[in-house]
Amino acid sequence: MDSRAAVETAEALAGSFAELAVVIGGAADSSGSCGPDPLRRRADIALETLAEVARGEAKLAALKVYAAAVYADTAQALAGPAESPQDHSGQEMAVIAEVACVLTVSERSAGALLAEAYALSTALPLTFSALQAGTISWQHARIMVDETVNLDPAGAQALEQHFLDPDAPNPARGCPAGELIPGRFRHKARTWRERHHPVSIEKRHTRSIADRRVEYSPDRDGMAWLSAYLPTDQAAGIWDRTTAAARALQGPHEDRTLSQIRADITATWLLGGNSGCISGGTIGTGGTDASPGGQSVVVGGGVPSPRAQVLVTVPVMSLLGLTEEPAMLDGYGPIPPSMARHLIADGAESFHRVLIDPRDGAPLEIGRTSYRVTKAQRQWLRLRDGKCPFPGCSNHSLDNEADHLLAWARGGSTGISNLGQPCPKHHRLKHASGWTPKAATKNEPPGWISTSGRHYQSEHPDWEPPHWPALETTGPSSSTPP
Repeated sequence: MDSRAAVETAEALAGSFAELAVVIGGAADSSGSCGPDPLRRRADIALETLAEVARGEAKLAALKVYAAAVYADTAQALAGPAESPQDHSGQEMAVIAEVACVLTVSERSAGALLAEAYALSTALPLTFSALQAGTISWQHARIMVDETVNLDPAGAQALEQHFLDPDAPNPARGCPAGELIPGRFRHKARTWRERHHPVSIEKRHTRSIADRRVEYSPDRDGMAWLSAYLPTDQAAGIWDRTTAAARALQGPHEDRTLSQIRADITATWLLGGNSGCISGGTIGTGGTDASPGGQSVVVGGGVPSPRAQVLVTVPVMSLLGLTEEPAMLDGYGPIPPSMARHLIADGAESFHRVLIDPRDGAPLEIGRTSYRVTKAQRQWLRLRDGKCPFPGCSNHSLDNEADHLLAWARGGSTGISNLGQPCPKHHRLKHASGWTPKAATKNEPPGWISTSGRHYQSEHPDWEPPHWPALETTGPSSSTPP
C-alpha cells in the first residue's frame, strides 16, 4: 500500500460509513409501517450494516498497520545508522514510545503493534491484502503473524497460501479463513503448522516436555487458579476421565453444573485420594457428605468413572514407524507419533484408535437403516466434524448429541450423511427457532441456515493424504516406480 492508496482507503471508508448512516436512518423512519416486509427490510439492513462495519474495521486496521510501518521506516531513516547496539536500542525505544503516546496505549502494546506491522508489511503479503480487502479481521491477521513465528519464509508463505489462496495446492477445506471465528482459525492454523513444520513434532515435543509444571495463581473472593502444563496424552486423559465422572454424577437431584462437578471431583481426587468424598459445593477428605437432593455421593476411589473415548487418528505408516507424520488427537490436534504408538501399545482404555486410509486420509462411511445411531457411527461423526458443527462453536465432541438432519419421521435415514452432532445448546436452537442445519456428506459436516435466510458454512477438518516413507535406492534399477 502506497500513500495514495492509503488516502483512497481512508476516503472510501468515510464514504461507506456515511452511506450506511443514511440507509440506517431511512430504515428507522420506515419501521413504523404496517406489515412484515418493512420489519424484515430493517432487520436485513441491520445485519448488512454489521457485516459492513466488520469489513470497515478490518480496513481501518490495515490502514493503522500501514501507518505504523511507514512511521517506523521513516523514523529510522531520519535517525540515521546506529553507531552502536546501545544507539540502536535507543532508537527503537524512541519509536515505540512515540507510537504509544499517539495511540494512548502501553509501550508493550505499541511494540507488539510495530512488530506485527513489520511482519504483515514485509513477510505476509496475502494476509495484509486480505486485511485491506476486509475479508479477514485484525484478530485473524494477528493469529497469522503468531503462527508464522519461527517459520522460514517458504513455510510462512505456504501457510498463508493454504488459508488465503483458493488456487493453492490443497487449500483449506470448508469456509474461508475470514468466516471462522478467530479461536477456530487459530486451531486450524496451528494444526496445519504442526503438520508442516520443518522440525519434526517428535523433536519439538522432546524439548517441550522438559517444561512440564503445575502453576498456582491466587484470585479474588477466596478463589485461585491451578493449572498444569503436561504432555497432551496425560492432559487429555485427565480431562476426559474427570468429565466422564462428572457426567455420571449428574441427575435429577443434582443442581450443580457440569463444570462445578468437574472442579469438585478434581479437587477431591487430588486432596482426598481414595477416601475423599464430595457433595454439592462441599469437598471433604473422609466420610460421606449429603448432596442437596438428600443423596450421599462418595467419590475419589468411589466416583463412577466410565471410560472416556478419546479418538486417536493414526496414519498407518506412522503407526508402523516408517514416517514421522503426526497423529491427530480428538479435541486437540497433532501429537507426536511416538505418543500415539505409546497409547496404542500400552492398551490405554480411554483412547480409541482410528486408522486412516493411506491413499487419501479418509475413512469410509458407516450407515444402517434403523433409527438408533450405532457406537461406530457416533465415532465417525466425531471424526468428520471434530466438534459441534455450528459455526464458531468449539464444544468438544464428547458433549454433543447425534441428531438426524432430516427427521426420521419425515423419511430421514440414519446414514452418516443425514447425521449431525450439535452440542446441547445448538440442538435446542434447531428445535426452538428457525435455524435449520443444511445437508451433510460423509466427509463434510452440515452448515446452517439462519432465521434471516442467510447460509453459514461449518468448519471442516483439514484431512490430508498421509506421508509415504521414502524408498531406499540400491542401484540404477531401483529408480523405477513400483
